[in-house]
Amino acid sequence: MKKGKVYLVGAGPGDAGLLTIRAQKVIEKADVIVYDRLVNPALLLLAKPNAEFIYAGKLPKRHIMRQEKINETLVEHGLAEKVVVRLKGGDPSVFGRVGEEADSLAQAGIPFEIVPGITSSIAAASYAGIPVTHREYGGTFAVVTGHDKSTLGQPLIDWSSLAKGIDTIAFYMGVSNIFHIATQLMKHGRPAQTPVILIQWGTYGRQKTLVGTLETIGDKVEKTKFQNPAITLVGDIVNLREKIKWFEMKPLIGKQILLARTSTEKSVLEEKLSELGADVYSYPSFEETTLLLSSQNNDISKKINEYHTITFTSPDSIRYFFEWLHVQKLDIRSIKATFQVLSDKSMQQLRKYGCVADKVQEIGEAAHFLVVGEKKAVEAFTNTDTMITHENNITNASQIVLQRLIDDELLSTIIIPSAKSVLELKNGAEQISSQFFTGLLKLEVICFGEKSAQAASSAGFHVNHVLNEPSHSALVDHLLKQSQIESM
Repeated sequence: MKKGKVYLVGAGPGDAGLLTIRAQKVIEKADVIVYDRLVNPALLLLAKPNAEFIYAGKLPKRHIMRQEKINETLVEHGLAEKVVVRLKGGDPSVFGRVGEEADSLAQAGIPFEIVPGITSSIAAASYAGIPVTHREYGGTFAVVTGHDKSTLGQPLIDWSSLAKGIDTIAFYMGVSNIFHIATQLMKHGRPAQTPVILIQWGTYGRQKTLVGTLETIGDKVEKTKFQNPAITLVGDIVNLREKIKWFEMKPLIGKQILLARTSTEKSVLEEKLSELGADVYSYPSFEETTLLLSSQNNDISKKINEYHTITFTSPDSIRYFFEWLHVQKLDIRSIKATFQVLSDKSMQQLRKYGCVADKVQEIGEAAHFLVVGEKKAVEAFTNTDTMITHENNITNASQIVLQRLIDDELLSTIIIPSAKSVLELKNGAEQISSQFFTGLLKLEVICFGEKSAQAASSAGFHVNHVLNEPSHSALVDHLLKQSQIESM
């Protein structure tokens, strides 16, 4: 019997940039991805369009899928000759129950690999400004579970050895047991004034920290209602944080942004905002299908030199148009038309082909006019010729990501660059359900201009701010000023 293969993969601690190259490669070829709650949902966008996603998320005291069912699922799809990725937060071998899953696969005779990831305790500590070892503060480091299978769910540990023999201790998911942990360490010889830090959602833009001592940390957790997922770090090395913390100094830390988009093009703005500390998710993502060889486009090739004006609706439409010229063996010099575009991005894209264009606000309709673009962008034009270059369909992964972001309340702000992006956002969310779109209406909304603001208002959004000018720099300036006000 033929069998598939299962990859037990570490997704890293949260920051998508910390995913390993090996992990990315196996995600990209997976037929089935079984993923956890602590996996950054944006990583699912790396999957191929027809991949199947299975959520195995776990919350404290509430399991979406029990471990036995996860094991059965991996075996089932492995026997069905699928390439399966079991995607786990951090490193799968550090409290990831990878041994149980690997054992189930081995018993079923299914080939598997374990792909290590950056472990959460070390990454979270680094992002909080704490190296886990230091020549002056300690050369021993231990990772310890913050809960186990005991009746009370409290860790069964050799507390004496841990308290006296280890300089820096990292407890995983130990927030609910923080009083027990602190009490046992002090009882077995650790000084009450030993520094402690809790790091929640480490390496994400929403990372939060809580600092105290063994004596005070329990009361602080109770007072602030601090919750998992969090790493608890105990040791004198925590004091280094005040000198070398860096991540939480980023100006947009805590911002959780949904960037509405209209094309498959990777957003420079997403990268810029991420560098400033925000969690940024672009939505929706599209699967692009070419329609260049339609019979309608063949008819256009016969009269391409008759058009006075050719208007491109997007940068992608320009790329496809020049591909079409190549396929049709048409010389660009035979085209006498004036080119028009709707955006600076399209202007830049056209320059790559050695052409210039006029930037216009609206698309005109007349004889001898040709409108070139994606199917939905041009099908409304009935009084002029159109060329359909491609169509964009929202990917399944994009819908899964939006569901996770809304269900886990991981968004605070929507950025809307254009009126068209409002339509894509609304249509995409409503394809999931009206409930998901209603969830988006509760968020802060920033629009690039009056047209996008009008479209957003018409769709039901409350617009909080309209930029003075529709530019990336204006948006960044606004967000920085807003963060400064909020931090006062």
